[in-house]
Amino acid sequence: MADLGTTLLTLARNAIASRFGVSGNPVADLPELHQPGAVFVTLTQHDNLRGCIGSLEAWRPLLKDVQENALAAAFRDPRFEPLSADELPVTRVEVSLLTPAEPMSFSSEADALAQLRPDIDGVIFTAGNRRSTFLPQVWEQLPDPAMFMAHLKQKAGLPADYWGPNVQLERYQVKKWKEASP
Repeated sequence: MADLGTTLLTLARNAIASRFGVSGNPVADLPELHQPGAVFVTLTQHDNLRGCIGSLEAWRPLLKDVQENALAAAFRDPRFEPLSADELPVTRVEVSLLTPAEPMSFSSEADALAQLRPDIDGVIFTAGNRRSTFLPQVWEQLPDPAMFMAHLKQKAGLPADYWGPNVQLERYQVKKWKEASP
């Protein structure tokens, strides 16, 4: 039976390559691809981020979510110029399949920080109309929960020391697959 991870990576790369007129590799038609799924597609070059876009909730078939998020990561991540055809061979694709997010209950920021599980939890931070997320992989760069949370708040456009009664946190986990280095 075909491996889901290999299939998701191939689907993501094929979607990007098709924009450059490059034909893709064949993929297995797995039943999971037609079920709702939420993924983030991360692109790196020489271990540097080159794009990352995804869905926090499973609202469309996994097949479509991978393809659309791959295209968005390559061509619509506002932090980067659109990917060029010359960059494709040195671009590494990673796909993270998210579990449904679970709300966290906490009495204070210290309580919330104590509940976080580095390298396991992805976190969604919400305060009013501000929202941000970090995948569990971000713990590799920000291993301290307080620093992780400070950067998450800044990503939402808030001060690093912001905390208020409107803060909501959710956590999720991922299964991730990454292409071998080009």
